[in-house]
Amino acid sequence: MTTTGTRADYALVDALEDHLGWLLTHGYSHATVRVRRFELRNLAGFLAEFGIFDVGEVSFSAIESYQRNQYHHRKADGTPLSFRTQSHRLVAVKLLFSWLVRQGQLGFDPAAAIELPKVERRLPEATLSAEEAEAVLAGPDVTTPLGLRDRAMLEVFYSSALRRSELIGLRLADIDGARGTVFVRQGKGAKDRYVPIGERAVAWARRYVHEVRPKLAKYPDAGVLFLSASGEALCAEWLTRTVRAYVKAGAPAKKGSCHLFRHSAATLMLDGGADVRYVAEYLGHENLESTKIYTRVSVEKLRAVHQATHPAGR
Repeated sequence: MTTTGTRADYALVDALEDHLGWLLTHGYSHATVRVRRFELRNLAGFLAEFGIFDVGEVSFSAIESYQRNQYHHRKADGTPLSFRTQSHRLVAVKLLFSWLVRQGQLGFDPAAAIELPKVERRLPEATLSAEEAEAVLAGPDVTTPLGLRDRAMLEVFYSSALRRSELIGLRLADIDGARGTVFVRQGKGAKDRYVPIGERAVAWARRYVHEVRPKLAKYPDAGVLFLSASGEALCAEWLTRTVRAYVKAGAPAKKGSCHLFRHSAATLMLDGGADVRYVAEYLGHENLESTKIYTRVSVEKLRAVHQATHPAGR
């Protein structure tokens, strides 16, 4: 929706829906738009409490009040929002009003001067050792069809360090055993990429495809690789719960689910001597800084050097 003049009567709820529609038509993923909708409706609900319903009524002070509200907000368990979450919500707000200015709906940007909070760079809460990873992988009962499927899923997670949504989106032809690659469709940033996969994971995936998947698939077959018991694509929440249960059983000292395999694979590769640039490509990181966080977790070589050279380490 584009006009040549500003509109004081342009309802905020209409503006955010127009903005979300623009994002979809410009290649943003449905997952990104779903999160943005929640974040922007959160803003609209806050402003409505103060009688602000139109974009022309939104001022810098109103958005600054929203920022303070997010800082003081407490979740159901009494904990505050992380600065990362606060920043993410404010970025959505800044992008909305910047877009409105570009579309000619506002003559000035009331969010332009909002300063984002400093975001902490948190280490992954836990990573699996190679032994713990093997214990988790051995958890499914592979004598049952669904247990064999789960073993194949865990093996692919661990071998290729996929994100949860990337594993759910895999199709039958995406694992190329001959080349030892997985084709990731529309990963983060809506970008395709190839990642390596080990022979063992390929073998488990092949066994699942031959022995189990034909029993789960329904007609017409959409070609999704991993199917639920009812023959549908996997539900993200179900996958999280399932993987978390296997982690709890195989490595009770560690907490985590799907992303735990991603953290662990990156850390173990760096421990094994992999160059951080290759690990970044493996994980699909555009910014090397996103990968370097794993070098702070990967301490095995540093510990060995410390023991060999520090007077107090011997």
